[in-house]
Amino acid sequence: MGTALQPIRLPDLAWQNAEVRDALRRRDVATLFRYVQHHSGASQARIGAQTGMTQSRVNEIINGRRGVTQLDVFERIADGLQMPDPARRLLGLAPRAEGQRTVGAAFDLAAFPEIVRVYNDQASATAEIQRAARSAGELDVLAVRGLGLLALRDSLLRQHLDRDGDPGPRLRVLLLDPESPAAVRRAEEIGESPESLFNGILLAEARLRELADVWPVEVYRYTSVPVWRLIRLDRTLYVGAFDSDWEGHKSATYKVLPTPSGPLYRGWLRQFEVLLDSAERVI
Repeated sequence: MGTALQPIRLPDLAWQNAEVRDALRRRDVATLFRYVQHHSGASQARIGAQTGMTQSRVNEIINGRRGVTQLDVFERIADGLQMPDPARRLLGLAPRAEGQRTVGAAFDLAAFPEIVRVYNDQASATAEIQRAARSAGELDVLAVRGLGLLALRDSLLRQHLDRDGDPGPRLRVLLLDPESPAAVRRAEEIGESPESLFNGILLAEARLRELADVWPVEVYRYTSVPVWRLIRLDRTLYVGAFDSDWEGHKSATYKVLPTPSGPLYRGWLRQFEVLLDSAERVI
């Protein structure tokens, strides 16, 4: 069974179990701890010692009386259970800073980590994004309708772009074409009527047109099914994903910085520019 200070190690194959992969995706720590207990024989005290918790806290989690929501706790759990990188990614965490390395010409995330921080959702990243928006000289947004990002008075970015009379940032916004088949598909995915999504995008464009009277604003319509939600503030990216089950702001949000050879940062920027090249400018 091992002492409380003895590391907990599961074989890599154990992390490929369908039950544990599902628990990682849902950040269901109770199921994860029970799985670890069953497959390693680790006591609650040993799990606590390895993950920086008390035995009583582990017991509360396992029995559903307490949940885990903070990113630093998920990091401690991943480190304490020595999760391999695929398991860490399912949990919404960046790969380990050291350890496994890729071979050949593939980019090594361990050596050049582009993803410097992971947030549970956009709301968790709000304060940091807004601070950066107050001084950014360039702002790119890739969204579906952008109401929660720029179009409304209380949206994530709009009020934080005001520079008290000084020139605002150069702003480029890509919104989904409301008349495209992709918009119909997206509406179906999120359980919304196409008319509602259509009107939401038109409202966003109307509000952004107001900004164009004050700042350099360019707004474009793209026609592909939305996959990534992107905010670029100068050299920093904040990236989330659209899925058939959730809106982009509910996705985990990744803070990404450029590194010497990093494909993720370059790939997301390239996607924005490629969409821009084929998009229709409306403002």
